[in-house]
Amino acid sequence: MNIRLRHDAIVRSLRRNGTSTISTLAEAVGASRRTVLRDICALRDQGFVIHSESGPGGGVQLDPQSVLTTTRLTVAEVFALLISVAAMRAAQNLPFSDLADSGLLKIEKALPQDKVRDLRRFLECLHIGQLSPQQDVSDIGPIDPALLPAFERAFLQKVHLRFRYSDAQGRETRREVEPQAMLILAPLWYLVAWDSARDDFRHFRMDRIIKPETVTGATFRRRHVPFEDDVCPFSNLPR
Repeated sequence: MNIRLRHDAIVRSLRRNGTSTISTLAEAVGASRRTVLRDICALRDQGFVIHSESGPGGGVQLDPQSVLTTTRLTVAEVFALLISVAAMRAAQNLPFSDLADSGLLKIEKALPQDKVRDLRRFLECLHIGQLSPQQDVSDIGPIDPALLPAFERAFLQKVHLRFRYSDAQGRETRREVEPQAMLILAPLWYLVAWDSARDDFRHFRMDRIIKPETVTGATFRRRHVPFEDDVCPFSNLPR
């Protein structure tokens, strides 16, 4: 179990059971007592108020009033929520749009300022348009879950993204590109990137990107992407 999942499991256990001993928590998450004690310290640093009582009948207890959902959300997670709503709206398939917007606004307002800055920079790269009705979408596949965290690092730090790409004929190539934008043409999602090997922009369907990873080293500059007239930048954050 990785650190994030272990932290979530500890919080869930404390919410369900009230007071728990370190030994009980360690058994529940499959870790040592020492590891769980470090996890408790880390959770306190994240804003959780966790009380400790020593002696028989003692243990650790979570103050439920200390927890805000947004303290546990990463920029990539909030971004995923926003673009999912944006994609549904673009596909004209968002029946409860007012409620969705209201919930997202509450999340955005409660985010720490540094996360809001990163989220805005991330959203500046997002564009939405309409897919041509002639486009064949019969071969859409799943998108690699590792793609969004890799995008977050690549876009915010302006570092290259490396991946394997499978084209429409199933031919696979290795690519290293400068990510410039994300484009939603529901139901297709694209990475728009500058490919220095071809000295031009390229559109990569996200469901055809395999094993994405960021490349440390030299950064790149943002370029103006020449989108079609019907493609619009996404904007949904309060200013």
